[in-house]
Amino acid sequence: MQRGVMSLHNPTVAFTTPPNYAARLSNLLSLSAYTPLWCPTLLIQPLPSTLAPFLSPHSLHRFSAIAFTSRTAIQAFLQAATSLSHPPLPPEGPTFTLGALGKDADLIDAQFLSAFCNNSNRLSVLVPPTATPSALAAALGDGCGRRVLCPVPRVIGVNEPPVVPGFLEELQRGRWVPVRVDAYETRWAGPGCAEGIVRASEEGGLDAVVFTSTAEVEGLLQSLKEFGLGFADLRRRCPRLVVAAHGPVTAAGAQRLGVEVDVVSSRFGSFDGVIDVLNVTFSRF
Repeated sequence: MQRGVMSLHNPTVAFTTPPNYAARLSNLLSLSAYTPLWCPTLLIQPLPSTLAPFLSPHSLHRFSAIAFTSRTAIQAFLQAATSLSHPPLPPEGPTFTLGALGKDADLIDAQFLSAFCNNSNRLSVLVPPTATPSALAAALGDGCGRRVLCPVPRVIGVNEPPVVPGFLEELQRGRWVPVRVDAYETRWAGPGCAEGIVRASEEGGLDAVVFTSTAEVEGLLQSLKEFGLGFADLRRRCPRLVVAAHGPVTAAGAQRLGVEVDVVSSRFGSFDGVIDVLNVTFSRF
């Protein structure tokens, strides 16, 4: 393919999501006639041992809510809870809130609820209308000094984006007492993780890149540096490259790292939104 010429049939869309999200996004891309190119820049590892101390009736009675800001946090929590002989939350007591974002809340299903508490009537699942941590903090309302458990990532190899610290600050301003626990590890995938994107750009066959988190962007930039490249070099090789961000938080993070974003999903409760903006963009060519 001639360098810089976009393939109008089955455009190649690279995406840098971790493995736990990859299959879902890849399938949506394929269904929309794109050629998916998965180049994960982050790897995920659950940390059930760090969650274990919080999964006991003695520990959980001090909390009124759990705020999940990622799908991975819910999966790690379920993995830790199902390893116990009994559900960790006692059946009697005040309403306990489980907060989640967008499609992530689909994981808080009957299996999750039964593994967490024998009395589902004690549980309230809270999903804010906008799938952002800020919206979740607002939806939780006035904490009145109550504790909220926040399972979040331990970030290794890249800088922690400001999203989680900002979320904890917002909870504090809402008079919650947030307790941070590392539910999983987010680790840079290493110096060679950009190889697929570099190779595609060399051949002029890279039409779009999708980012679903700020840390993914940083991971890609670190790997490109190992190849002696910057993101601007990808733009020069593929002048019509489309950079898509899954929501405004990711877009702002990418811009902060010096990566200009062309299109931003406005429906970021699921990956359908980013597919929509790609469809609209490519329909113009």
